[in-house]
Amino acid sequence: MEDKTPAPFERGTDGPKVIVVGIDGSQSSWRAAAYAAGLARRQGSKLVLVYVQPVLAAGVALGAPVAPTTDEIAEELMAEIRASTERLQGIYDLRWEFHIVRGDPYGAMLRMADELKADAVVVGASESAGHRIMGSVAVRLVKAGRWPVTVVP
Repeated sequence: MEDKTPAPFERGTDGPKVIVVGIDGSQSSWRAAAYAAGLARRQGSKLVLVYVQPVLAAGVALGAPVAPTTDEIAEELMAEIRASTERLQGIYDLRWEFHIVRGDPYGAMLRMADELKADAVVVGASESAGHRIMGSVAVRLVKAGRWPVTVVP
């Protein structure tokens, strides 16, 4: 049986190799992406931007076209990321990749950070009232205790 105990933090290393940031198009997520990009650039880390396509069971049950809407959001995010990268090309050297995953934001970010062996996770502060019921993604990621988590307002 595989041991699920998280590895202890390494002290005295040269900094994070992989920084995972969650983006959803909100202003706080763009600020988180900008912060994470600056950190990745200064540390020589790879920046991994993750958009989580929500699975909206209620919308599907009512026949709402959920997938096309979230696909459009993902395409818009990718276009904005590419435009930002092209504007900064030649000024800053930044290694990055963009992932689209489906699921609940907490579970998907947890899974991606684990799969990518993230050294740090960056998220924007919640702008949703729903986090009062489920708990914000940021707080839940901090409580997971697997990596340093930075919450950007």
